[in-house]
Amino acid sequence: MAEVKLRIQGVDCYYGSIKALDGITLEVREGEFLGIVGPNGSGKTTLIRAIARILKPKVGAIFLDEENISAMSNVELARKVAVVPQEAATTFSFTALDIVLMGRNPYLGRLAFERQEDYEIARWAMELTNTWHLANRPVNELSGGEKQRVIIARALAQKPQVMMLDEPTSHLDISHQIEILEILKRLCREEKVTVIAVFHDLNLAARYCDRLVMMYQGKVAAVGSVEEVLTPSNIEKVFSVKVEVRRHPVTGTLYVVPLQVSRGVAAGRRGRVHVVCGGGSGAQLFMELVDRGFTVSVGAVNLLDDDYAVAVSLGLEAAVEAPFSPISDEAYRQALDLALKADAVIVSDVPFGPGNLKNLELALKALRQGKVVIMLGSNIERRDYTGGKAKQLYLKLLAEGAVECKSVADALKLLEERITPPHV
Repeated sequence: MAEVKLRIQGVDCYYGSIKALDGITLEVREGEFLGIVGPNGSGKTTLIRAIARILKPKVGAIFLDEENISAMSNVELARKVAVVPQEAATTFSFTALDIVLMGRNPYLGRLAFERQEDYEIARWAMELTNTWHLANRPVNELSGGEKQRVIIARALAQKPQVMMLDEPTSHLDISHQIEILEILKRLCREEKVTVIAVFHDLNLAARYCDRLVMMYQGKVAAVGSVEEVLTPSNIEKVFSVKVEVRRHPVTGTLYVVPLQVSRGVAAGRRGRVHVVCGGGSGAQLFMELVDRGFTVSVGAVNLLDDDYAVAVSLGLEAAVEAPFSPISDEAYRQALDLALKADAVIVSDVPFGPGNLKNLELALKALRQGKVVIMLGSNIERRDYTGGKAKQLYLKLLAEGAVECKSVADALKLLEERITPPHV
């Protein structure tokens, strides 16, 4: 296992009287690519500033190669640690090459000029970041993405042992994002440079980082491998977003699929809704209902159905049938029980065949028990694969009081009109 390069021990940092970092303890190894993730204001940038000695810890210490950074000279620290900030001030008309050569300043004596070696290193850094063709351009005439790559080249020109980047790809298009992150990954692997980067994009962090630190309210909420940190429960706790975490079939890396933002509406405050669906036709509806504070149940659905997968990820109660099987009497009874507990039933625009025809029977029974029943979509003829039985049940539902809505938005509006929220 690689040696510990950087050790952060019990660090507290303040901005005035406001504590920005609270008891941060962390180890980063040589050649490791560590990603820092977390919502705005969680302390990500403050941690970078503390390691770079821009902000002095009020409590605790930071060690680089087991030496306290507070004891290092500015030149010594600059030779070992490079920082790429979120925004770099470039108010003067320096050329891009001038900016990159500034990365060689820690290696120059007072009033000394750059040597041939310094120019060669600057060119190496610019070629690596695909900016050499910009060498003679004034930096304040470059685009945001071009300027960002020049600043990264400046950091590379320092030949650091530790490179820290605060949202390094925020100004870059997707091709340059991948290009820069591939360069950083290669530096870790081949040059044993330790890279610490702040990410807002969890999927980029998952693809390129060896380990992640998830921060929340100035503390470390989770640290470990990508699999250990990017869990649905961690992400919901820290970002207030419900997600699915999947593994990409080509790259093999994890990726995060946002499902729904938690807006602070307590579940059940708006009443209960049962959704009859299948084949992914209910997923959007689930998220909209949960987001508005409804308690949602689902069914009957098959075990491998996309709607079932989303229902599970949202923690919804569901009546489930075995994969590729028609709805059994048992699953029907479970679904009917859920429907009768609800204030309303919504039938999505799912196709109906012999296997799920019982779901329409369920909706009719709920309607006759006084439940509000909403039928999403129209053109039942195009969704009827039962020789007309589904159409017959559908029309009977409409004749007895079910309401047809053409969109999810219309259905939600009708629910708000027809359902009285329970007293709390």
